[in-house]
Amino acid sequence: MLNIQKTKLFWASCLALLVTSLSFGIRAGIMNQLGVDFQLTTGQLGTITAAAFWGFPLAIVVGGFVVDMIGMKRLLVMAFIFHLAGIVLTIFAQGYWSLFLSTLLIGIANGTVEAACNPLVAALYPENKTTRLNHFHLWFPGGIVIGTLLVTLFVQLGLGWKVQVAMMIIPTLIYGYLFSKLDFPVTERVSSGYSSSDMYKAVLSPLFIFMFICMFGTAITELFTGQWIGLLLKNVTDNAILLLTLTTGIMVIGRGFAEPVVHRLAPQGVLLLSAIFAAAGLYMLSTFTGNSVFFAAIIFGIGVCYFWPTMIGFVAENVPKSGALGLNLMGGAGMFAVSIYTMFMGSFYDNLIVKHLPSGASLDVYLKAPESSASGQALANAKNLAGPEILQATLIIPILLIVAFGGLVIYLRSRKKSKSVQMVNGG
Repeated sequence: MLNIQKTKLFWASCLALLVTSLSFGIRAGIMNQLGVDFQLTTGQLGTITAAAFWGFPLAIVVGGFVVDMIGMKRLLVMAFIFHLAGIVLTIFAQGYWSLFLSTLLIGIANGTVEAACNPLVAALYPENKTTRLNHFHLWFPGGIVIGTLLVTLFVQLGLGWKVQVAMMIIPTLIYGYLFSKLDFPVTERVSSGYSSSDMYKAVLSPLFIFMFICMFGTAITELFTGQWIGLLLKNVTDNAILLLTLTTGIMVIGRGFAEPVVHRLAPQGVLLLSAIFAAAGLYMLSTFTGNSVFFAAIIFGIGVCYFWPTMIGFVAENVPKSGALGLNLMGGAGMFAVSIYTMFMGSFYDNLIVKHLPSGASLDVYLKAPESSASGQALANAKNLAGPEILQATLIIPILLIVAFGGLVIYLRSRKKSKSVQMVNGG
């Protein structure tokens, strides 16, 4: 007889997600240092960052297809092995390729955690999926806050990035141990008796495909900006990494208090409001200067706060037959979109920097110049001008989301009305 300990499984899942997000927070904090230590261009740093976003969709989609067959426990054992390998390889990295591979492994681990834990949370709390997914996903921004604060503290203490990365081994070992000791339920699709063909039909339904496409936009708005905020806003404030901590701190609080918001507005209403705040926040981040940037970061944080868990929760509630595959395809779509966008924007950013350098300048020459030299100063100035331009280019995405989610709210209202009319007529 299985002994399903809901609370322990939920907290072990939160710890696994904490490791996932620590890898984001710490990597965002050490990105500049890696660039200096290994003499990497912004394009190369963009590709390394993107590797985490490639590993994630690969793992989450494969996990979505196999989780019903092999069970959530086996998937989480695999996540633990990938996390450990990725962390160790980062510590002993020798240059571009070892950093790329270690980031890819950590991305695969991160995707495997979500591939198992999203359907696990939905199976543990079938009556309250969107709220509990918000509570689970608060550990993602929570880990970023902890990670960035640790990076800031370690830099003050003069400890190198290797020590910062090694910190992640402790929570990894704990979650690996906890999951190895616990019994797991079957996924909700299996317990509900939906067949595999029901699942495949559900992921090809118009509503699912619409949400799948919207997931590209919500993930880019949240995660691309979060990963790059340190690089992009260095000109505006010396504490760009603290801006990231502030935005993600807002996300932790928002997701912690998700229940009344989700019940009042319904998932689709939450998504529309989120898109409006995210667009306003992104516009402010790209135009404000001085201390007002912190206000912009708060507005942006409120905007992106509910995106990821509410998108997954919406599908769990409105397309339940899509099962674990549906939830994991959503996560995969988000991360895949961010990986492509990050690579594209890395090169775009390099081109913008060149545009702000003296005509005919070679970026490589400027990158190798000492920071205190005239060339170093010119490069810093060019980066200052290029950062806000990247944010303004990204602003189009949340604006499109406002239109999309506005349409979704209207569509679901009319569907609800027609259903109640049918019930009245039928009665």
